[in-house]
Amino acid sequence: MSSLYSSGLHSHRSQSNRAPLGCGGTGDSHHRCIEIMDVELGYSLQPVSLIALLPHAHFLLHSLSPSSCLAMCSQDIRNTVGNIPMEWYKDYPHIGYDLDGKKIFKPIRTKDELDEFLDKMENPDYWRTVHNKMTGTDLRLSDEQVDLVHRLQQGKFGDVNFNEYEPAIDFFSSEVMIHPVTNRPEDKRSFIPSLIEKEKVGKLVHAIKMGWIKPRRPKETAPKYYDLWAQEDLNTVLGRHKMHIPAPKMRLPGHEESYNPPPEYLLTEEEKLAWEQQDPEDRRVSFLPQKYSCLRAVPAFSRFIHERFERCLDLYLCPRQRKMRVNVNPEDLIPKLPKPKDLQPFPTTQSLVYRGHTSLVRSISVSPSGQWLVSGSDDCTVRFWEVSTARCLKTVEVSGAVKSVAWSPNPAVCLVAIMLLNPGLGDKFICSATDQLISSYEEPEESKEQSVQWTIAEGSDHEHGQRLILKHPKAVRQVTWHGKGDYLACVMPDDNSSLQVVIHQVSKRRTQNPFRKSKGMVQCVSFHPIRPYFFVATQRYVRVYNLIKQELTKKLMANCKWISSMAVHPGGDNVICGSYDCRLAWFDLDLSTKPYKMLRHHKKALRGVAYHKHYPLFASGSDDGSVIVCHGMVYNDLLQNPLIVPVKVLKGHTITHDLGVLDVAFHPSQPWVFSSGADGTVRLFT
Repeated sequence: MSSLYSSGLHSHRSQSNRAPLGCGGTGDSHHRCIEIMDVELGYSLQPVSLIALLPHAHFLLHSLSPSSCLAMCSQDIRNTVGNIPMEWYKDYPHIGYDLDGKKIFKPIRTKDELDEFLDKMENPDYWRTVHNKMTGTDLRLSDEQVDLVHRLQQGKFGDVNFNEYEPAIDFFSSEVMIHPVTNRPEDKRSFIPSLIEKEKVGKLVHAIKMGWIKPRRPKETAPKYYDLWAQEDLNTVLGRHKMHIPAPKMRLPGHEESYNPPPEYLLTEEEKLAWEQQDPEDRRVSFLPQKYSCLRAVPAFSRFIHERFERCLDLYLCPRQRKMRVNVNPEDLIPKLPKPKDLQPFPTTQSLVYRGHTSLVRSISVSPSGQWLVSGSDDCTVRFWEVSTARCLKTVEVSGAVKSVAWSPNPAVCLVAIMLLNPGLGDKFICSATDQLISSYEEPEESKEQSVQWTIAEGSDHEHGQRLILKHPKAVRQVTWHGKGDYLACVMPDDNSSLQVVIHQVSKRRTQNPFRKSKGMVQCVSFHPIRPYFFVATQRYVRVYNLIKQELTKKLMANCKWISSMAVHPGGDNVICGSYDCRLAWFDLDLSTKPYKMLRHHKKALRGVAYHKHYPLFASGSDDGSVIVCHGMVYNDLLQNPLIVPVKVLKGHTITHDLGVLDVAFHPSQPWVFSSGADGTVRLFT
């Protein structure tokens, strides 16, 4: 065993002169045997250096049977690249060279990551399978080899039967021998003084005489004390130790504590009754003054132990330290906002009330001229009002509750989107031009099937102003116009259908579904006022689509539970979203996909939001019955953030069935705001 051990060390130190190891071959075969063991023992379970295991090589060989050792030694290890990183051959088709100098090509590994994962899940021997980088093959370790690797990793001996606690054999005994080990006679130089030492001593004596070497000073036995906080600043942690404040002393006893107090310190019966009814914290003294004839008649104080205990609590529970207090004016912490009177004009008072509906007024819209107002209600009617007089000029009955109405923004056309309706109000030339535009439509030769049916109103419907009737497969919740007045978008919320948003082109009577599949239930949509963008608001996100490129441009995260309404700034770079969880989110599209400001001014759900076309105003209506008007100035300078200041809370609607204001809309030219409510009224604030 010792010869194996020494020869293993020798083979490790010298590559040229290897001693035979008893494996049935030369030292070179021993080296191969060790390499085979490195492969078969699977040291990739945990990186273990073969060099570190060489001192235990004889235990490795001893633990293997002679037949397995001979089989290992006879195995052909073809790769002769030596001890180099195998990563060098990563980009090559071969992995080394055999003894004849020919390339050893890598085996074709058809396993990808998925096959490797399935093998890991299904193969019970995956944990004991190791990959040999030298040959590119997978080897399965036996139980004995796995146990051997575990023992070597734990720092134990490879041989299970080896006793590491055998009694040690002393090569040199501790007893003093009579005869010396060597019998060589003493040298002559051990009897003659050394000349080199004499020269060194002479140099040291000369250095002491010249003062170059000074003798060591005797150590001072007196102890030294240092002031740790002598140079400390009072603002540092150590400096605060010097700022100790002694505990306040107790108040000295006064006349009321005397056993024979003056008569004015004694309480009357009414004062005693009032003292007993007071809380202990509110009493001026914690005891009742009493009078005794002599000091011997004074009994023991019943609250003595309790008062001592309270005093101890005050001493160790109350912190006593000097704090550097910063004197801050509370008004300096409030952001500097302009005064509301400097931000005028904005609506302040209720001027007109438009009465006539008998149920909830869901939606309102103002004509481009600002002269007419249309409102849709749950009483299945659409009413047209004159803005300046609050007079109902026309009432159109429809087949169901009206969820949304929208007046066309094109001033050259007089159209209202419920179905497409010409109210016949205002300039007669515009009304006749509108009818002429609708009647001049010529059907194409090849008509495609559409999800929405376009029919021309006839008879009494035509007399009431209806021109085109669009039959949708589901109930329409919102309608909105493009800025040029030719395209119209409709929303039909349905989480299980891809047909939630349709866009109609009035001039060609064509309908298209812009989305193949839906990403959540659509709440509302809006067109960009300038660019070909389309805003789609689902419950939690607002997606901005490019209609020309037909791709998603941005995805805005509203940080609220359920979006209820949306409005786009006339400049196109800002969006506001109202939600049912009382929040209004202002998005700056150039800044981030998260809200620039989150306003929580309302106490209940928001139902409608709107921007003014010309004034820096936006409004929000809520179920708390109020309309909050805010100043929202957007600057042309991209480095300056928008200025958002709430300026007025407008109230007037009565809350009906827990519903308040359902929609808000601004006048196109004046700083006026219209609001419709659940009380069946429309109100104008100027």
